[in-house]
Amino acid sequence: MPELPEVETVVRDLRPRLVGKRLTALHVGRKALRQKWSRRWNAQIVGRRVRGLERRGKWILVDLDGSWLLVHLGMTGQFTVGSADEPRLDHTHIVFQLDDGRHELRFRDIRRFGSAVWHPTRADVEAYFARQRLGPEPFDIDPAYWRTTLAKTQRHLKAILLDQRVLAGVGNIYADESCFEAGVHPVTIGCRLSPRRADTLRRAIPIVLGRAINARGSSIRNYVGGSGLLGGYQEEFRVYGRTGEPCPGCRTPIERIVLAGRATHFCPRCQRLPKS
Repeated sequence: MPELPEVETVVRDLRPRLVGKRLTALHVGRKALRQKWSRRWNAQIVGRRVRGLERRGKWILVDLDGSWLLVHLGMTGQFTVGSADEPRLDHTHIVFQLDDGRHELRFRDIRRFGSAVWHPTRADVEAYFARQRLGPEPFDIDPAYWRTTLAKTQRHLKAILLDQRVLAGVGNIYADESCFEAGVHPVTIGCRLSPRRADTLRRAIPIVLGRAINARGSSIRNYVGGSGLLGGYQEEFRVYGRTGEPCPGCRTPIERIVLAGRATHFCPRCQRLPKS
């Protein structure tokens, strides 16, 4: 599933290609995404100009003259601008024509777990996020909030990091990589992590995310940026997906377990469990 760095890359790729462009027509396929497209949205979108693009967690927000298109890539979503002359690939579900007549904005999703939903105002978007209880962005985590959140939970760190109500945007890849960066074991129970180690993890998360953004995210399966280019951070993984390979720090083989229903990777030497 595309996580924060991948979504941020899509937004950065699309911004110069879309801002100032008007959407002149759209085509919606017959197969529904996670949330079914409403035909009444067509009249609300066609003719509007793209004023900006933002990211919130794993969501893409497209400002259409003050109304908003809220896009989630799900597991296999691709949101790209390309030449209108290029053949549309299978599983392309929504196509927005741009006013230059030469380019299209296309939403493709093989597994159809993604979504694109129109909201009339920014307040409606914020109300949706509030109903989802979407947590803060990981780049400016309040230290007191972070320590309090960890201190009051019996869940392990992997589950905490995957919880979008705690932090918005972190998923399986970057949870593993952040725990390694901080030298903490993903099985560690939140309330058993010392304040010092909690702060180390808090600082490690944006470091890892920043590296991934600089590498255009991680292309493991279907992810591409908004320009159609692949990401490169998969070449820099230190633990994720490297079961049995040597730790880059101590050469101990990387281990794999399942936590919160997700494959979890760590170095048993560099990421020791705290003593009870």
